[in-house]
Amino acid sequence: MTVSYTFDVFSSLDGFGAAGGDWTGYWGKQGPELLEHRLALYDAEQRMVFGANTYRAFARMLASSTEESDVRDRWVTRMRSLPATVVSTTLEGPLDWPDATVASGDAVEVVARLKEESDVPLRSHGSLSMNRALMAAGLVDRLQVTLFPVINGQTGLDPIFRGAADFDLELVESRTLDGHIQELIYRPTVH
Repeated sequence: MTVSYTFDVFSSLDGFGAAGGDWTGYWGKQGPELLEHRLALYDAEQRMVFGANTYRAFARMLASSTEESDVRDRWVTRMRSLPATVVSTTLEGPLDWPDATVASGDAVEVVARLKEESDVPLRSHGSLSMNRALMAAGLVDRLQVTLFPVINGQTGLDPIFRGAADFDLELVESRTLDGHIQELIYRPTVH
């Protein structure tokens, strides 16, 4: 039996995973309801799966932060305490992450194996190119998009679905957080 795999991503309305300019994390739109909901999502036992670039970005961001900074929201601290697999052909262990291992090889093969062998669900936050490949291979069971009420037409970074295959999305769950942030959970299938 295989476990579920969730691709969890933050997005602007126009599909960017981040922005430059004077935007801050969460585009400055986070509120207590979002932060509590995120913490609850990461309370469940699960294994994180990251690509090398996302792992490096998280490790850099956390290394340069303090316990009091916005970067160290409780859900991020909880995410960092979960077991993690970093899929990479360039990184070698040990990693600066409490319970992380490196899995060398093709992400599709690594995640297919993890889905068969893991005792807990798998979740990836970010890792855009890796997750586009996993979606195309039919390995993503849930696409969880947290949609922030901003458009980053001039400053958008990291287009989430640039170069992705075509997908049909079945909406399985939705909620509004802090009165303006949408969380949309879909079951993707290749079109």
